[in-house]
Amino acid sequence: MANGAAPGLVLAAGDRERLEQVTRSATVASAAARRARIILLAAEGLANHQIANMVGVSRPTVNLWRGRYQVDGMAGLVDQARPGRPSRVDESRVIAATLKPPPKSLGVTHWSSRLLAQRVGLDHSTVARVWKKYGVKPWKAETFKFSTDPQLEAKVVDVVGLYLNPPENAVVLCVDEKSQIQALDRTQKTLPMQPGHAEQRTHDYVRHGTTTLFAALEVATGQVTGLCKQRHRHQEFLAFLKHVARSYPDRELHLVMDNYATHKHADVNAWLAANPRITIHFTPTSGSWLNMVEVWFSMIERQAIKRATFTSVHDLIAKIRAFITGWNQRKHPFIWTKTPQEILTKINRKRQHTSATHY
Repeated sequence: MANGAAPGLVLAAGDRERLEQVTRSATVASAAARRARIILLAAEGLANHQIANMVGVSRPTVNLWRGRYQVDGMAGLVDQARPGRPSRVDESRVIAATLKPPPKSLGVTHWSSRLLAQRVGLDHSTVARVWKKYGVKPWKAETFKFSTDPQLEAKVVDVVGLYLNPPENAVVLCVDEKSQIQALDRTQKTLPMQPGHAEQRTHDYVRHGTTTLFAALEVATGQVTGLCKQRHRHQEFLAFLKHVARSYPDRELHLVMDNYATHKHADVNAWLAANPRITIHFTPTSGSWLNMVEVWFSMIERQAIKRATFTSVHDLIAKIRAFITGWNQRKHPFIWTKTPQEILTKINRKRQHTSATHY
């Protein structure tokens, strides 16, 4: 038997409880809850115009859902498929066209959604939707470089093994230089940040010279030892190595560095031979990303150099020293997480993918 409030809409057995659950639920769509409330109010005998005012819809909308419920019950409150032929987009055709370079006649390096839309006869928004679905980003390009070092595997195992399992009572230091740091001064005073306005500076600048920052990052603590030099030769590098050695007296040192010619100069090798407590670990050719001091270099670039203004090289050096001092007060360890095998597997997978790709 049906139950309901005459002369209102008659509800089928059990529907009142289901409708009330829908109106109380925090997870159903607001449209579904609104339809359930319309039917419940109709069952209480309220007129359509009263229901429309209470729910915040039009009278035709109330008539629509009352009629659907009377014909199909609860099933009538579910959205029905819209009439007309369903949209058919050959997504594989869009992706295939995207992966091919644009014709030379277009004079562009990559597709835009509008250019490709004209090519495949679709709306540009459809092309953009397909790109998003399959993660295709023609406007984005990344860089890569495969190492040609014949000792790639051995050097990866050596350097990463040093990070993950450093020798007992030894200090591991990542050493490198950031050369040609420019002392740039803006042609007008920088306008400070204000609520609603970012910091502003002129696009043009005055060059006051350069300096080279030599740095050694202690992996276990994050402590940085740094020196600024006017030039970037083996003489300056050797002077920095001696400075590092004095900073860590009577300690066994393991230095990670790249294959730059300055690092292998005969004078440097002779000094290292005379100081056997210092062991050198070279990163692979084109593999300086294994040197963790590069991470610190990116930090000082972003936080202290890129947006700053310098009235002279002396001013630049002073601010670099101030950053190093502040960094050493808030320093933290640099922790390597990838194993040598994980790194080599990823390199080989990338190589195989590249060699198997044809355009």
